[in-house]
Amino acid sequence: MRQLQTEVLVVGGGVGGTAAAIQAARCGSRVVLVSEGDWLGGMLTSAGVSAPDGNELRSLQTGLWGQFLGELYRQQPGGLHHSWVSFFSYEPAIGARIFAQWVEALPQLTWIVGGVPLGVVRQGDRLVGVQFAEVEVRATIVIDGTELGDLLALGEIPYRWGWEPQALWQEPSAPSQMALSQDPFFQAYPVQAPTWVVVMQDFGANTIAPEIPLPPHYDGAVLADRFGQAWVNYDPIDFLNYGRLPGDRFMINWPICGNDYDQGCDRLVGSREQRQQFDQEARWHSQAFAHWIQHQLGRRYGLALGTFPVLNPAANARSNPKSNRASNLGGDAYALHLYYRESRRLKGVVTVREQDLLPRPGGQTAALPVDESGQVTAIAVGNYVNDHHYTQRSFSLAPKAVRWGGRWTGTPFSLPYGCLVPETIDGVLVCEKNIAVSHMANGATRLQPVVMALGQAAGMAAALCIQQHCDPRELSVRTLQAALLQDPYAPATIVPLFDLLPENPQWAAIQMNLLDHPEAYPLNGYWGTSAIPIQPRPGESKIQPEIQRSGYFHPVGEERYELWIDEIQNHQIQANPTSASMEPAPSLSPTAAKKIALVTLDPHLNQQWPTIASGSWVTVQGYENGAGKWFQVNRMEISISR
Repeated sequence: MRQLQTEVLVVGGGVGGTAAAIQAARCGSRVVLVSEGDWLGGMLTSAGVSAPDGNELRSLQTGLWGQFLGELYRQQPGGLHHSWVSFFSYEPAIGARIFAQWVEALPQLTWIVGGVPLGVVRQGDRLVGVQFAEVEVRATIVIDGTELGDLLALGEIPYRWGWEPQALWQEPSAPSQMALSQDPFFQAYPVQAPTWVVVMQDFGANTIAPEIPLPPHYDGAVLADRFGQAWVNYDPIDFLNYGRLPGDRFMINWPICGNDYDQGCDRLVGSREQRQQFDQEARWHSQAFAHWIQHQLGRRYGLALGTFPVLNPAANARSNPKSNRASNLGGDAYALHLYYRESRRLKGVVTVREQDLLPRPGGQTAALPVDESGQVTAIAVGNYVNDHHYTQRSFSLAPKAVRWGGRWTGTPFSLPYGCLVPETIDGVLVCEKNIAVSHMANGATRLQPVVMALGQAAGMAAALCIQQHCDPRELSVRTLQAALLQDPYAPATIVPLFDLLPENPQWAAIQMNLLDHPEAYPLNGYWGTSAIPIQPRPGESKIQPEIQRSGYFHPVGEERYELWIDEIQNHQIQANPTSASMEPAPSLSPTAAKKIALVTLDPHLNQQWPTIASGSWVTVQGYENGAGKWFQVNRMEISISR
């Protein structure tokens, strides 16, 4: 077996691992990144979740996540406004291409494809290397970016799997010890359900797509029992538009009687054969759901072949002789591997609990993480609601959603550095769903933008440890925070504020001030910065130009707004934009108006809208989303109030 020596070894090419490797290499460290497959990006690409959730607000589009969105806007033909589950829907191959471009631009980053960790090298309580089928890599710092926390098991690094009782951390939504011991649900479903994403396509009303074959062990009765209520509360087209992608394609990642699969999840951390068996069943389950969709909605819908590369099972077996992944199951219309929502979870220096992510009393932001000395330890941000997936039960959770910008979003929170650092083992960082987090809190920390931010922080921490000749647990958190804020490539927010946009010249100074004075962190999440109009990213307007609409502004509920359009007059304005300030008709009947829901990711519009008189004539500029049935407003002018 050949040996390699490097400064930073990242195992796993998912969202977190890819971000960690790129960040460490950009900081000058020699990095080896080992991935199982030849697509980097995990959830965002190879797992097929190319309509990601969370960190959608402009103030949270920073760091590598913001840079990734910028590249998507520049590279995705037709733009990103296709689905209603996300503001950013794109072809998985475009995302994979972006990550490959970033890696190829870094000569100090060596990327090894087809490597499955088989063992680790430890020197006492320090991890110093990882063994693969054909190579052993020794490193000063090892980062576990695997989808299921594989290095935690191989290295005997203490971790958790499954539920924790409420008495352990007093989490408001956690079950009692009695429930855990007496209710068989909690033993049968220890972690959230993963999903094997499948992409379907609308081939047109006059086209008959090839029939999707029924997988083994499924018949009509089984299909009706498992999927019969999938879109009972939705129009079928709205169901498909949930994950609509460019090119009349649909990401099928549906939680309601859909293709989530969690029968025997313990097999995911069992033997190689058990994991492969689970993979096969999950893949068949998604195939059966696609078959059901086609036979219920019509043969115009079929598999979107060519969405993912077709794998070579024989070549894969040679390069991964002991792989735990049945990776020949994916390709074409099926994602290359499962979309995992939960993994082994590290026992770390700090454990993130549910209450760490909930809004402070009377506020719209979670408390900043603070250590025993009073120092803020934040290194990554998120805002997703606490979302848990189980196929057999809905689980009630403490609310953390807020109305914002005409729609629902989640309470912003920060994650502490200690959740990346093992409690007892040195030389290791983690950066995926394997961070030190409770089962309950994992529902909010597992999302793609959050994991990408954690990966960036882990990569930065590893590079700083190399530069300062220290171990991760010895690294100054303040040094790491300053480096993230001042990164020359992709500076990252670590204290979330609704109105502090990265374009603000005081952005980093305000962040640092709050690290010194956490008591000044505003409950409502607004610092009071001056308005900075959102401008299209460089090259964005060439891919999807913004459009303009004019009409009457009407609040129609709590944080809900509509634009009522007089279509005749609006066509006149579109033909002659200088006429936007002309006096509109004195009134417009609700029955005569075309009504469009207005949403925004701009904090200043979100604050302005409640102050606008109903019936004001406005001109908005932004993007229309047919799937979401909304208009995303980036700029607005108020002409006349009635």
